[in-house]
Amino acid sequence: MPFDLLAFVAHGLMPLPWWGYFVVAIVLTQVTIACVTIFLHRAQAHRALDLHPIASHFFRFWLWLTTGMVTKEWVAIHRKHHAKVETDEDPHSPQTRGIKTVFWRGTELYRAEAKNAETIEKYGRGTPDDWMERNVYTRFSWEGVGLMMAVNLMLFGGAGLTIWAVQMAWIPVMAAGVINGIGHYWGYRNSACADSSTNIVPWGVVIGGEELHNNHHAHGTSAKFSLRWFEFDLGWTYIRIMETLGLAKVRKVAPKLRVASPGKPVPDIATLHAVIANRYAVATAYARTLMETCAAEVAQVSINVRA
Repeated sequence: MPFDLLAFVAHGLMPLPWWGYFVVAIVLTQVTIACVTIFLHRAQAHRALDLHPIASHFFRFWLWLTTGMVTKEWVAIHRKHHAKVETDEDPHSPQTRGIKTVFWRGTELYRAEAKNAETIEKYGRGTPDDWMERNVYTRFSWEGVGLMMAVNLMLFGGAGLTIWAVQMAWIPVMAAGVINGIGHYWGYRNSACADSSTNIVPWGVVIGGEELHNNHHAHGTSAKFSLRWFEFDLGWTYIRIMETLGLAKVRKVAPKLRVASPGKPVPDIATLHAVIANRYAVATAYARTLMETCAAEVAQVSINVRA
């Protein structure tokens, strides 16, 4: 069959039905989210887990193709966010800059802070500094996204350009806008942190577990973001699979809140710290226990009266 140039330009090497392009876009963006939450966030910024060199370099390569972000810059800005959270020095706090600014201009805030040499030097230590990082990923940070566009066009034709546009918008909208913005503005809280971080929803699926932002701020060095039984962290699922395959090793997870019965007659400092950090959960458990006790006592009184 002769080569059809027009068909190639329109559909590429892999023509798909409309829903096929949708599935491809979802899969590709989820891979990018996994790279951000596992590699940049949990492994690099917070050292919550160690990654096998093969996994680590795949994440770096994929982020170069799909975001153009430099590891050292991302890590430095995120660490500064934790160190200066909700202050005027926080690179992207909706409490000081306004929710509209952070949601719609989060990428601009990121780029502005990335130009701050003091921030990068102070908070970006310990990130990859090998030949590939210096001479490819940092030096040609935006050439990767151009290569991704070319690959998409070759594989999917005109639809590939739309898929590429979705890929390019995914992190700025979901990370810069949703996590940095809404994640410090609206949602529920398990822990009373010294900031306004919230859990957006209890099912961390769309953004790889990053939706559980309050949990993360309460236990910054934990590789697992979910804390309560009804919460789900998709990123943690990926990490557990990688552990099974020998591609990751978890260094730390948040301690589980255990209310002993009977409790300690005299609470020690560790117990007081645990109660303060988890006072929302403690208060909820106390209220539930109190209501159960009251209900049991009322029932017993009713029985005695009838007797």
